[in-house]
Amino acid sequence: MDLVGVLVTLLIGAVAGWLAGVVVEGAGFGLLWNVIIGIAGAFIAGWLFPRLGFRLTIAGGVIGAIVTAALGAIVLLLVVNLIQRLIG
Repeated sequence: MDLVGVLVTLLIGAVAGWLAGVVVEGAGFGLLWNVIIGIAGAFIAGWLFPRLGFRLTIAGGVIGAIVTAALGAIVLLLVVNLIQRLIG
């Protein structure tokens, strides 16, 4: 992956993490963690959704990547919030 690919991935992760933080109230962790959560969300969505029978063909290209990553990040934030509630 070249520098442009890394920057695009980080940008998609940042937008997806921010969207997930907005949707899951009280789950924003700051820019760096939002990027990490957005990237992790993309991996989660890519792994989990096909196993659940979801075919995400909402849009292609960057918009589709952002939507997919945001949905995965939302799932991740919901799980993190659930664990935080159970622990403390």
